[in-house]
Amino acid sequence: MRVVLGVSGASGAALALACARHLARLGARIDLVLSPMAERTLDTEVGPDAVGELEAIAARRHDIRDMGATVASGSHPVAGMIVAPCSMRSLAAIAHGLDDNLLTRAAGVQLKERRPLVLLAREAPLTLAHLRNMTAATEMGAVILPPVPAFYLRPNSVDDIVTQIAARAVDLLRLGPPVAAAWDGKS
Repeated sequence: MRVVLGVSGASGAALALACARHLARLGARIDLVLSPMAERTLDTEVGPDAVGELEAIAARRHDIRDMGATVASGSHPVAGMIVAPCSMRSLAAIAHGLDDNLLTRAAGVQLKERRPLVLLAREAPLTLAHLRNMTAATEMGAVILPPVPAFYLRPNSVDDIVTQIAARAVDLLRLGPPVAAAWDGKS
């Protein structure tokens, strides 16, 4: 089972690593696509070894400019795609079919092939343009998953929050049993 993991330059770079770790535990082979700003954000927010760790987890890293990569084609079988984090620029390009780089093209392929596409849209506050782009992407079949903490789980750290949000994203691909902590019905 292959999964595309796209990483844009939005804040929240730790989400990409957490998603990759969850996917690896499920035995998924990851096709990684990083934007240039994603590399910078990973370095700034996570540390200088973050890109290397992502590359080590991934089965393959594709250059974002390589529009001939396997993940640019619907004939290449994958189980779905997560964009974590998803910048508003990437969201807008996906919502309007602007397949102008491999990240947005691979996302468009998921939509046209009716495969799961989960976008961890990262911005606040939201403008009307952001909301309309989220609506457009949702109408085409994407799932918008803003990285909002599940406070009812009483997280003890930022790492707990990041791990839970990434687990929810991976669960939305329906690759196996849920890995995210679930509400137990108690207050």
